[in-house]
Amino acid sequence: MPSAMIVEPPSPRKLDLIKRFLFLTGLQNKIDSGNFLHRLAAPGQKLFQAIATDRAMTFGEVLRAPLDAIEKAYAKHRPVWQEEYESHVHWEFAEDELAEIVAFFESTAGQHYLEGVWRMEAYIGTNTEDLVSEIVDEADALLNPKS
Repeated sequence: MPSAMIVEPPSPRKLDLIKRFLFLTGLQNKIDSGNFLHRLAAPGQKLFQAIATDRAMTFGEVLRAPLDAIEKAYAKHRPVWQEEYESHVHWEFAEDELAEIVAFFESTAGQHYLEGVWRMEAYIGTNTEDLVSEIVDEADALLNPKS
């Protein structure tokens, strides 16, 4: 289904629906925390490498320092993500569609979906861990064939 591609400003009702949608789907938490940037502070990444050799820090401090730094750096840019998400949700969905989506997520079935989807992902991730390793090994063999 194509996006609604709405360009006029949202009505007060639609703006309320957008905010409820972001909250219900967990996107608001993502915007507020900036946790989508945490991968950039993981071991092997530039931010981690910048601190990993500091012998005065405990292991926990070494792990936490890059996360703290990226969160602090993100804080002043957070409004950009808020605006991007709000404007894209507005652009993507017509007001009546958004009302239906929000009503679903606020319903018992919608709440069950929101609570259950992360469990499905977690269980599937656990259940396929060995297969992922096998796929990585196969891909590595394709990139590095043994002569």
